[in-house]
Amino acid sequence: MKIAGLDIGTTGCKCTVFVENGKYLGKAYRDYPVRRKVTGHEIDVSTIMDGVLAVIREMAGQHPDIGGIGITSFGETFVMTDGDGKPLHNAMLYTDPRGGDEVKRLSEKLGEMHIAEVTGLRPHEMYSLPKLMWMKGNKPEVYAQAKHIFLMEDYVVYHLTGVAQIDYSLATRTMALDIKNLCWSQEMFDAAGIDVKLMSKPVPTGTPAGHLTAKAAEAVGLPEGVTIVSISHDQVAAAVGAGAFDGDVAVDGAGTVECLTPVYDEMPDIVEMYKGYFSVVPYVIPGKYVAYAFSYTGGALIDWCVSSFAKDEKKAAQAQGISVNELLEARYRQEHGDAPTGLLVLPHFAGAATPYMDTGSRGAILGLTTDTGLPQLYRGCMEGVAYEMALNARALKSSGVHYKKLHATGGGARSAAWMQMKADMLDVPIVALRTADAGTVGSAMLTGVAIGVFKNLEDAAAHMVEPIHTYEPRPEMHAQYMKLYEKYEKVYAAVRPLV
Repeated sequence: MKIAGLDIGTTGCKCTVFVENGKYLGKAYRDYPVRRKVTGHEIDVSTIMDGVLAVIREMAGQHPDIGGIGITSFGETFVMTDGDGKPLHNAMLYTDPRGGDEVKRLSEKLGEMHIAEVTGLRPHEMYSLPKLMWMKGNKPEVYAQAKHIFLMEDYVVYHLTGVAQIDYSLATRTMALDIKNLCWSQEMFDAAGIDVKLMSKPVPTGTPAGHLTAKAAEAVGLPEGVTIVSISHDQVAAAVGAGAFDGDVAVDGAGTVECLTPVYDEMPDIVEMYKGYFSVVPYVIPGKYVAYAFSYTGGALIDWCVSSFAKDEKKAAQAQGISVNELLEARYRQEHGDAPTGLLVLPHFAGAATPYMDTGSRGAILGLTTDTGLPQLYRGCMEGVAYEMALNARALKSSGVHYKKLHATGGGARSAAWMQMKADMLDVPIVALRTADAGTVGSAMLTGVAIGVFKNLEDAAAHMVEPIHTYEPRPEMHAQYMKLYEKYEKVYAAVRPLV
């Protein structure tokens, strides 16, 4: 019997299949369009469902004995539907600026700190509840028709099983879950004027929803007996897939978004978390929590640099049979070794995430000269992302973190240069894992536990989490980076008033 992890992202979805001993067998991917304009960032969620059905169908054609599929998704984005689950509107992404006035009204009514104490989140327009308020106020005819409010995990689960349930970790992204009692906060919904009965039922991470309906089974080409599991918010799935189960290990998620995910063995200090806009998220292990310290542009900044400036280098890399990233890293190393560039790149090219949560902030590159070449600019962008993570790591110190190492996931984990840079800058060992795509691994692990393939998470990790290299911090390099980091800490305050 095989297990699959379905990862629903903002630009595409993928289904990855593993055999019951944890061996990777293959994956299918589909992207879908996202519409961005000045007034909002939206997605037609019916295209998400089309992509989901397509990737499951492709994998089912190759592996008809899939026994369970775990669903994980990006957060915040919601859609209101009719009774059959048909979307009534395009869905707003977390980057959509609408909801700002509504979150102010909520904060004035309940108090920012009280909201944080209830939900584990400092109020912000990125979360679902303020955007639901905006929808009700500006499109009352849509709200009046709504029979369900779904985030993407439970939207897909509902279409596959007919069951409306959402796991705790994704439910927190609404800014409406009571993280102590692990249920919807009636107080939050009453203050927002939203009917809580429209929401899916909150359940523990990794809870089976049921089996494929006859309609869904026909659509994907699998038997009705296949179990569908509500997994989690994608960052929680990545933490599971990285083998981070206690406070000694944190996760460096080096994807499009750069995310540092520490594990807390008990409830962290809410006041300290509030200061840096850090989320408090119930983890898969009862009594434990995780937090998200993130930058909107991690790998996205690197991709911007390459797509904007490295057209000739792409051709040269292709001729050599290597990636353009490898080529630029090698050229920098040939010219400068491991020395820091001296550039200060503020990676706020899509706004600032934690600890600022300032969507109006903009990126900046300081220290350019006529001698600055593309390899330096490329590595400077890598440094900027790492400096921002160092800033977040320092901001988290007072909240009770005590991790001794990082497990690296995401596409950036394949870059030895970037991993070593982060180890040096953060002064902590970083372990690169064999499977960089930890989200689908975590989803498959929890699915395997849910359907009895694995005894527990530790058993699943023994089969599916494989360290391949540890990057140890180098004291001399840490000292060099810290001299520049002292300057980096001042960049945001210097640049922000100008943009």
